[in-house]
Amino acid sequence: MSDHQHQDHAAAGEEFWDARYRESNRIWSGKANAVLVREVADLTPGRALDLGCGEGADAVWLARQGWRVTGTDISGVALERAARHADEAELADRVEWQRHDLAESFPAGEFDLVSACFLHSYGDFPRERILRTAAAAVAPGGILLIAGHAGGPSWDPEKHAEIGFPTPDEVLAQLELPEGDWEVLLAAEHVQPLTAPDGRPGTRPDNALKVRRLR
Repeated sequence: MSDHQHQDHAAAGEEFWDARYRESNRIWSGKANAVLVREVADLTPGRALDLGCGEGADAVWLARQGWRVTGTDISGVALERAARHADEAELADRVEWQRHDLAESFPAGEFDLVSACFLHSYGDFPRERILRTAAAAVAPGGILLIAGHAGGPSWDPEKHAEIGFPTPDEVLAQLELPEGDWEVLLAAEHVQPLTAPDGRPGTRPDNALKVRRLR
């Protein structure tokens, strides 16, 4: 792909997600992902990187726990909302917001926690390569947490099936982590309760991979 094609691809991705966020004043719940809360609550706060931070719920929750957070998203609309969320929570001084198309650029530095919760997208999205870059950004002793969908919701099991939902073991294999340098702390699927569009209770299968960099 030429530089010009890369620019066109990045612009298309940004436009897609900006349009998606403009559909309503808030498209996510405003609450931190349950898997993040569960898996990070006992960690000693340090520097955290939230990939695909959206409207900022995870990043703001991390900042509230004492982390210094870099939140990144492709959508400028989402980042404006995230910054407003941090301001309202009086945590703006603990969070830095950066706009990145992760297929093209990635935040600099090393982090004690790198979180990629539901980093799914459409089209030509190099998720495996991005997650390998995420692993490389983890400082020794730090944690990489990857959460993803394992299938469609109970009311529409085939929804977004074209994206592909790898298992935790498949994600681990895709990371190509050097043997002996990492410890697997969690690789499991779980069922997440959801509210269906018609208001009735539903579920969705999700999974999580949590690994610690040893050196």
